[in-house]
Amino acid sequence: MIPLRLAFGLLLFPWIATAAPAARKVRDLEIYADPKFHAAFPSVIRRPDGEVIVAFRRAPNRLAFGEAKNNHVDPNSQLVLVRSSDGQTWTSPPELLHAHALVGSQDPCLLQLRDGTVLCMSYGWAFLRPDGVAKLAAPFLQNYPGSIFSGGYYLRSTDGGRSWAGPLTPPHITPEILRDPYGKPLPAYNRGALVEAGDGRLHWVVAATENLSPHRSSTHLLSSTDRGQSWTYTAAVAADPIASFNETSLHVTPRGDLVAFLRSERLGDEACFARSTDGGRTFQPWQRLGFRGHPLHALRLPDDRVLLTYGYRHPPYGIRARILNPECTDAADAPEIILRADGGTTDLGYPWSVQLDATRVLVTYYFNTPGRVPFI
Repeated sequence: MIPLRLAFGLLLFPWIATAAPAARKVRDLEIYADPKFHAAFPSVIRRPDGEVIVAFRRAPNRLAFGEAKNNHVDPNSQLVLVRSSDGQTWTSPPELLHAHALVGSQDPCLLQLRDGTVLCMSYGWAFLRPDGVAKLAAPFLQNYPGSIFSGGYYLRSTDGGRSWAGPLTPPHITPEILRDPYGKPLPAYNRGALVEAGDGRLHWVVAATENLSPHRSSTHLLSSTDRGQSWTYTAAVAADPIASFNETSLHVTPRGDLVAFLRSERLGDEACFARSTDGGRTFQPWQRLGFRGHPLHALRLPDDRVLLTYGYRHPPYGIRARILNPECTDAADAPEIILRADGGTTDLGYPWSVQLDATRVLVTYYFNTPGRVPFI
């Protein structure tokens, strides 16, 4: 995380009226760590009263049970959150955000709306015995034997995350070919930031599996005019006959463009983007950004420039960032900032940032160092 400290990090922006300011990492800090749990995939919001909330996925550390490794899907994975009044000290133990009754949950993606409502988008994996898997209606997606993808769900809170309504089910979109464990069309899902546009509409880029072998997914825009109570298909965002796209975060520029920052597959881990100049009705053809890393998160800074953060799962493993111009047209040329380069393995990343005050940004992410289970 990056705020003024990297929380896992804090960044400092000494705003100067006569020149574009540089960013300076102040320090790293730990938000949550417990050797009994594998903690990953955070998101962060700042409430109207200044409280900062970090949500993340937590599952038992399987190494502590004598198992060979931790997987990114787990029958006991839950969504939890911690709070802070200053971006540096955090509540403990974490609050339970949601424990789904049927699936292990993944990647809580928070969105703070202007009216105070908080949305949390997630998705899950069901765990079936072999006799159940044998009876599943194809096509379905299996992560490892017995873990079956169940698609997306989401939650709503009107009291600052103290209580949550749901789980609510997003619509199925036509490009999606997968079925859930009940044989029904898969609900829409994604890991990445939603946005609230200037007109109050919400926009959410979701992924869809269009081919199972080899696996290939595309991305599509859902929009809401009722603060996330319902969703409507709007447009295709990025698709390709060979490349695959998923885990997409949206950003709204001062001009009103929607910029979708895309995780890619089969492009050498090169980050990509797609842009809409008409409020999401259509998207221009996807383009390469010119550097590697995934997934990405974009935060508008006080001077309208954009802090773009991303995980780096290549030696040296860590977290990186770039500061783009307000319309996000210079990503390939923007200098790369190395926030962390001391990761122990590739099991890290997924940054998500929030503005703490006029000069400080908190960048949250999950990380590992030699001998430690991943932490926030």
